[in-house]
Amino acid sequence: MTVRKLTKDLFYTGVNDRRIELFENAYPVANGVSYNSYVLLDEKAVLLDTADGAYTNKYLENVRKVLAGRTADYLVVSHMEPDHSASIRAVMDAYPELKLICNAKSKGMLENFFGDISSRAVVVSDGEEFSTGRHTLKFVFAPMVHWPEVMLTLDLTDNVLFSADAFGSFGAIDGTLYSDEIDFDAYLPEARRYYTNIVGKYGAQVKAVLKKLAGATPALVCPLHGVIWRNNFDKIVEKYSLWADYEPEEVGVVIAYGSVYGNTADAAETLAAILADKGVTNIRVYDVAKTHYSYLVAEAFRASNLVFCSVTTNMYLYSAMEKLLDELTKHGIKKRTVSLIQNGTWAPAAGARMKEIVSAWKDSFVCGELLTLTSRLKDAQDKAMDDLAEAIKLSTARHEPEAPAPERKPVDPNGNALFKLTYGLFVLSAKARDKDNGCIVNTVQQVADGKIAVAVNKKNFTCEMLMQSDDFNASVLSESATFETFRHFGFQSGRDADKFSKDAPRMKNGVAYVESGVNAVISGKIV
Repeated sequence: MTVRKLTKDLFYTGVNDRRIELFENAYPVANGVSYNSYVLLDEKAVLLDTADGAYTNKYLENVRKVLAGRTADYLVVSHMEPDHSASIRAVMDAYPELKLICNAKSKGMLENFFGDISSRAVVVSDGEEFSTGRHTLKFVFAPMVHWPEVMLTLDLTDNVLFSADAFGSFGAIDGTLYSDEIDFDAYLPEARRYYTNIVGKYGAQVKAVLKKLAGATPALVCPLHGVIWRNNFDKIVEKYSLWADYEPEEVGVVIAYGSVYGNTADAAETLAAILADKGVTNIRVYDVAKTHYSYLVAEAFRASNLVFCSVTTNMYLYSAMEKLLDELTKHGIKKRTVSLIQNGTWAPAAGARMKEIVSAWKDSFVCGELLTLTSRLKDAQDKAMDDLAEAIKLSTARHEPEAPAPERKPVDPNGNALFKLTYGLFVLSAKARDKDNGCIVNTVQQVADGKIAVAVNKKNFTCEMLMQSDDFNASVLSESATFETFRHFGFQSGRDADKFSKDAPRMKNGVAYVESGVNAVISGKIV
């Protein structure tokens, strides 16, 4: 790729790799990848990252073209992964006076790769600023996005952010260098696959970096892979915010199946058809043996509902299904609705293993009954398949945007509010031993002036807590209550889950209550 001028003083010196088949020897990249690097010409000439070792000569050729006879004074080391750092030794040899701007962690890694560099290292700290003449560079540490030494650099003078691996993408650059000159929707799938597989596990660390950058509106964002973000940076930040929180990007159903002779595949295709007939949209079906897991990890981050269908092999999972579920677990997937189908001619066992794995995914739950096939889907299972599809359809509602919380109103000053209680659904909440809990009940009614009766199952954990503490709240659920509220308070036990966060809103009695999807909260004491 030819050298490109980005600003008055900034140049792109990156290279395309269209020969590579597996990025990090793991992820298919049919369209290659770019290794981005930059040169800032000021009173001091500053290089920002290098290139993969296979492209050292081309990279140095680009740098020499920009420097036009000048020497390079500094090299900013954003990230030590060899696709960006492998050419550092060649740069040091080409420019003997060059200093390496790095942090303490990257200095250690530099010495792992290249030996003692103490005499050439300029070690900087988080938030430190560095003058190159007209330009001032500020260094922003971004540990575990996605190695512990990662460092972003902000050019305060021209408002340019060098973002290391953040905001990058698979795919070589096809001439068009800027994000506002490409089709964002067409670019997004490979940017998503890049994030979810390379950085996806480190959502908390990504959120920390986004918080550091909050309010920043850089004119250019220059990643180490993919296009440079210009004018529409907010679009990719919005996606990163969702991915970092593991929130589904879209309401949709991904069906992934592992099939040997086609019978499990047939069940997956049948489910997709029934869902479509029920009005469910955004359905995608994948064969896990044919589709590389990296694409399916990205799809799992995108969609709200996941369906896994696996034949039983060796009394275990189909191997490609096992790989997929293992990768999803390693990448920290959570907040998903999961449904399961298993198959086995004489001893179906895949379902139990799949359920064991997905049950460990935080804030996720299994929707519908496990559908078991013995060899193939039978006509007698039509209702069971329809019931599963109906459960999936209903569960998609939990991922729809929540309705605005109703306006809070004061307690009826005339004392008539309790007369308006009718049959409905309520979240009964209590507090005992510094633990909050709540459950769904359907009976809260007035029995005397200022007194109400609440019906709750004696075996319920909330009932046990009320035997220890007299105070309670009853949150009156409205029509705007979402399926997530019913799932959260009704489909799991407080013995196993924390149903209220520590910062949950509380009434004067100190008991937590539900704030969203309610039209009233009643505080009471057992008498």
